[in-house]
Amino acid sequence: MKALFIGGTGVISTDITKLCVEKGWDITLLNRGNHNLGIKTNQWTLDINDESAVKAKLENESFDVIANFINFDVNQIERDIRLFSEKTKQYIFISTASAYQKPRSYYMTHESTPLSNPHWEYSRKKIVCEERLMTEYRQNGFPITIVRPSHTYNTEKVPIAIHGNRGSWSTLKRIMDKKPIIVPGDGNTLWTLTHSQDFAKAFEGLMGNTLALGESVHITTDEVLTWNQIYHAIGSALGVQPILQHVSTDFIVACNNDYEGSLHGDKSTNGVFDNSKIKRLVPSFTATMRFDQGVKISVDNHLTNPALQIDDPDFDRFCDAIVKAQAEAMGKVLSLI
Repeated sequence: MKALFIGGTGVISTDITKLCVEKGWDITLLNRGNHNLGIKTNQWTLDINDESAVKAKLENESFDVIANFINFDVNQIERDIRLFSEKTKQYIFISTASAYQKPRSYYMTHESTPLSNPHWEYSRKKIVCEERLMTEYRQNGFPITIVRPSHTYNTEKVPIAIHGNRGSWSTLKRIMDKKPIIVPGDGNTLWTLTHSQDFAKAFEGLMGNTLALGESVHITTDEVLTWNQIYHAIGSALGVQPILQHVSTDFIVACNNDYEGSLHGDKSTNGVFDNSKIKRLVPSFTATMRFDQGVKISVDNHLTNPALQIDDPDFDRFCDAIVKAQAEAMGKVLSLI
């Protein structure tokens, strides 16, 4: 069977591409050709935003599945509808679990949980994309499947609650240097982390699956951890006991509004998922990568790969300032008692 992946080399999609090749899929990657995965795929070195060039390339082609991993707004969806309506038996849109209702009215998230996120524009744009695709499916039979990933990580991404613009290395370094790391709230918010290899198993099971047409489904592990447990697992992988500095989410966001979406709109609420639907659609799916095992692989990769060891002085200064401000405020309060 043939599949076209727009992107196909990112945090989520790399392991999907590798697994599909292992399973015998004929995979074509449409991207700018910046990442060589070292596996056998067809390569279309194009910019998906160059609609005329993509249309010309598609002229004599058709696919069983087309999955776009890099759509973020409804204009891109309109483009894909024009390009792919007659070219595929299934179109998979990668949405986000952050689109689900914030704040939650119930701790467990189902696919029927309302989509609403007043805190994060990224999530609201994904919701609009989903609505447009569902309209196209209902009115014109566009063969969609909507997939909502939650917090997914791989060997090049250590999952943390708050980081700067240069990834997670700065937090790993702070742990190793025995400097406090910021944990939003009291660290007891429940959270779900899914390894990209597990995500890939479920995703591949949806590909070419006629039962998934017209459906929306999230893919996560069933393992649920608190952020305190997550950071202690990261510390264990580093061989260092982390120093956790619990800080009010409101205070963090007040100090840097860039964290409004990723915290109030995502990580500061419980992320617990009912995965019965993906298991019904893909009966063979079981997530097998325990977080302490997966994060150890990711941490080890960071420790041995200089390319991932990117310092972030701005984020370090922000963390130090937050820690200092909280300590000073505590000292002032205690002096008044």
